[in-house]
Amino acid sequence: MSRAEWPPEGVVFPISRPDLRVSSVPHPYHLREASNAAANWLVETAANPALFDGQILFQREVSIVGESLSASGHMVPFSTFLWWRKSRSVDSGYHLFGLPLIVSADGGIIAVSMGRHTVNAGKVYCAAGSLDCGDVLDGRADIDLNMRREVKEETGLDLAAAEAEGGYYALHIDRVFTVVRIFRMAASAAELMERIAAHVASEPEPEIEGAVAIFGPDASAHSYMPFMPPVLDWFFAREKG
Repeated sequence: MSRAEWPPEGVVFPISRPDLRVSSVPHPYHLREASNAAANWLVETAANPALFDGQILFQREVSIVGESLSASGHMVPFSTFLWWRKSRSVDSGYHLFGLPLIVSADGGIIAVSMGRHTVNAGKVYCAAGSLDCGDVLDGRADIDLNMRREVKEETGLDLAAAEAEGGYYALHIDRVFTVVRIFRMAASAAELMERIAAHVASEPEPEIEGAVAIFGPDASAHSYMPFMPPVLDWFFAREKG
């Protein structure tokens, strides 16, 4: 399926478990834009010295055939990703990440407000992060492993204790793919938020300011990242049946 035939931007669609291949050679975009990325990194770190230039997975190609989503990516410095995020040229690549929807026993989505030292400071979305080297095994990135790791690091919650729905879903906006999976917890939203608050209090440098319980799709309720409003619209419409 050509890009012109992909589902429309901002529309959630079902997929099977994504196949994410990881190349061992440098990303062409990184090779081409390394000097621009380095110059931009000086600007970014002057504004936020806490940023770390680690390696993350940046996709070169994404393919959608029916419910099959596959991608070919390369590890790039975070500085390259930040430069891409500003420019997003049509011949650059795609960002793809996993978004675990943690749903409480009383029907709330548990999201987080990001810490002031992070690149998405103050933004609200479900605990998530870029795929990195720790998520790669035998040349493939494991999106479920990434989801478990990010949720544990940011909130202290263990997705192994949740009931994971079997299916996956995706949406794309402005060359960013969000892969969604639903995890249902036995605890109430209030209980989960208490656990997260305790985790944040125990961390010397927590990644998040705190947790947010979301019970409806109002896009103005919080300072959401762009992918969150369509995900909330889809989820709460789905729950109503």
